[in-house]
Amino acid sequence: MSMQALRERLSALNKDANHLLAEKGSQTWSKDDQAKFDGLMEEADRTQNQIAAHQRVLDMDAEKKFKDAPRQEPGEKSEARKGVELFLRKMSNELSMEERTMIRNTMSTTTGSQGGFTVQTTVAKEVIDAMKDFGAMRRLADSIQTANGADLSYPSSDGTSEQGEIVAQNVQAATGDIGFGTVPLNTFKFGSKTITVPIELLQDTTIDIVALIKKRVRQRIGRIANVKFTVGSGTGEPLGIVPASSVGKTGITGQTLTITYDDLVDLVDSLDVAYQNEKCGFMTSQTLRRVLRKIKDTAGRPIWTPSYDAGMSAKTPDLLMGYPVEINNDMAVPGANAKSLGFGDVSQYMIRDAMEVTLFRFEDSAFLTKGQVGFLAWSRHGGNLLDVNSFKTYQHSAT
Repeated sequence: MSMQALRERLSALNKDANHLLAEKGSQTWSKDDQAKFDGLMEEADRTQNQIAAHQRVLDMDAEKKFKDAPRQEPGEKSEARKGVELFLRKMSNELSMEERTMIRNTMSTTTGSQGGFTVQTTVAKEVIDAMKDFGAMRRLADSIQTANGADLSYPSSDGTSEQGEIVAQNVQAATGDIGFGTVPLNTFKFGSKTITVPIELLQDTTIDIVALIKKRVRQRIGRIANVKFTVGSGTGEPLGIVPASSVGKTGITGQTLTITYDDLVDLVDSLDVAYQNEKCGFMTSQTLRRVLRKIKDTAGRPIWTPSYDAGMSAKTPDLLMGYPVEINNDMAVPGANAKSLGFGDVSQYMIRDAMEVTLFRFEDSAFLTKGQVGFLAWSRHGGNLLDVNSFKTYQHSAT
């Protein structure tokens, strides 16, 4: 079955499930109703797994054979982009003095003797901005960009316990200073690993080589960054949102792989109502999603509302207890003591991007004997949760 057919199948299954939810309304669900809904969700899960498997094969094939190589768009290029393209496309011994000058004018020479250059700010921003659509944390968290990666303490404040007062006539108002704190928002060096590109591709002027390398860098650094923004320890790497937050609900003994409706209610209520805004939602992996889809409330009604637009048009999230669900496969899978589900306002997590993106080019025999040129990018990123009260996790029982 084709990818399009699978997506249409998934849309139809989710649409049928939504129709069943609307048809039953607030009525108590019978066992047959529940079985029908669970059947639709199980088939939807299998279909989503097929789509994901197809996509992985396509992505691997595209990366290996450069089938996803973007084409040049018509229009005038900036001097900065021209300099980066020259650096990527031409061998060092083929560069004219004029071309060498352009490269040095648009890219820092701080690492030139080692074969690398710090990419000019406008192009570096393109690389960093391209990562914003990669991974759940980039989609939901807030972010700042700094000119360099120097250590930084970022201000934080929790105002949920603060309140005003009633003041009688001619009585002076009391002092109510805001309590500010700071959280470290230091950066750490992320690498793309070496990207090998066939010489023929570099010589093909119809290929947008800058966009191609930028895409590879985005994918590779974007993947590892999402892991660290999610579960990073904070030692030699960013502090992820899960380790930075507190546990809102722990499952009772025996719930090493499961979660109940009451657990979800307690998890939601563990978050101060001040944080339960329009940005609030659940974050979990596809593994736990299979469990969540089958949970019913006290009247036997499913608490999962699938989006039948998913994979077809605009991104509209599934809902759990009326809150959007974001899939982040770097969240832990269910297991003893695992924190597999989060709830809260992820925008309180701050991602920091340093604008220093360094790009290296390798033309030695290890590559040229295979008809390739190697590229390696380094960039610096950090992350931390500004308010630990804005996000809570569910933790499975130890046994």
